[in-house]
Amino acid sequence: MSITVNLRYTGKDGSAMKFAREMMESGTVEKIRNEKGNIRYEYYQSVDDPETVLLIDSWENQEAIDEHHASEMMKTIATLREKYDLHMTVERYTDFANNEADEKFIRK
Repeated sequence: MSITVNLRYTGKDGSAMKFAREMMESGTVEKIRNEKGNIRYEYYQSVDDPETVLLIDSWENQEAIDEHHASEMMKTIATLREKYDLHMTVERYTDFANNEADEKFIRK
């Protein structure tokens, strides 16, 4: 069962994008992507609200998330969130299996 967490970072004066760029340029994103159990770690900027950046963060299981949360990278992330004065909303989803009925609606 994989777990996906959508985190929306919101700030002012482009701070959410500055945060995402620093996460990428510092190598932190690459380190997270290389952590055991990470499936996806990607940032997207909102079309509706340019002050909001969405992080899609997917993991193989809760144990992988727990290890990530205990890592040194979480200190880096927390420091950067403070630096850019970001506020967050979080949504969490679990995926038990692909639904075959949905496949006919997916264009590949």
